[in-house]
Amino acid sequence: MPLLGKWSHGLSGTRAAHALGSPAPGTSNPSPSPPAPAPDVSMRICGAPGCNSGWLKPWKSRRRPVFEHEWGCSARCLQVIVASAVRRELGDGAETQPDQPHRHRVPLGLVLLAQGWITHPQLQAALAAQRASGEGRIGDWLIRHTGLPEDRIARGLGVQWNCPVLALEGFSPRAMALVMPKRFVTEFGLVPIRVAGSTILYVAFQERMKAAAAFSLEHMSGLKVESGLLTTTLLDSARRRLLDAEAVPSHMRVVADCDELAGAVAKLLDQKQPVESRLVRMHQYYWLRMWMEEGAIPTTGSLPTSAQDVEDQVFMIE
Repeated sequence: MPLLGKWSHGLSGTRAAHALGSPAPGTSNPSPSPPAPAPDVSMRICGAPGCNSGWLKPWKSRRRPVFEHEWGCSARCLQVIVASAVRRELGDGAETQPDQPHRHRVPLGLVLLAQGWITHPQLQAALAAQRASGEGRIGDWLIRHTGLPEDRIARGLGVQWNCPVLALEGFSPRAMALVMPKRFVTEFGLVPIRVAGSTILYVAFQERMKAAAAFSLEHMSGLKVESGLLTTTLLDSARRRLLDAEAVPSHMRVVADCDELAGAVAKLLDQKQPVESRLVRMHQYYWLRMWMEEGAIPTTGSLPTSAQDVEDQVFMIE
């Protein structure tokens, strides 16, 4: 569920009227209705199933700590709520491996051959050089042996993976560096490029799509993630600029098992007291993002507008 839905209760009357839609053409424009009253957080009950003690603590602030829209009245209840999220992210307990190319996908060389961008002798020569070297991607060998433009390789990969080839127009390293921990940029080879229409986050890959990473990012951001490809040169340039920009403070921690993970996250929430937080799994990592103050919660999905009052914690199970 997008995080925005729970955080937009404070819209002004004008913005609320726009959110409800404009009157049909030719009709009168009635006075805007007053905004719906904000939920009374003082009436919030503990999100842990079976907890009946929250009402016995009237002195406790019910604005924080909040985890995935649920308030926990105690560290114990927080752990119950978090443990449910950990089980959700763990799925069936199988290890998530990096996305592998589908075995039935048409090889890139054949795609380029079918498009008429290379000849059969050129493909054979590039494959022979790749085998002799024992390393390297076929696209790189084709560029080296045939002088094929880099953008043709990207377009061929786009055909192979049935996805668009992106451009860097609208790329803001300062904004995109806040999307996720830099560890994911370097390890998974994906770079967030831009947000379009306040609803779509474009993410670029270099060689093949990583659906699991894109899905996790969609779950965390509250935005629809559209994946595409960039040429090697453009992706390397975007990655360098992004890694040089300021990011949300991030810390790494290794835990023994899922129980220790749930306990560590609950303890952190109890200590930090965030006004909102969320947990997603990104391959072998568990990514916790915490918004420490109401002003840090954005109006577009859940992408921060600055590194202030937002913290990331990345966990890995041994």
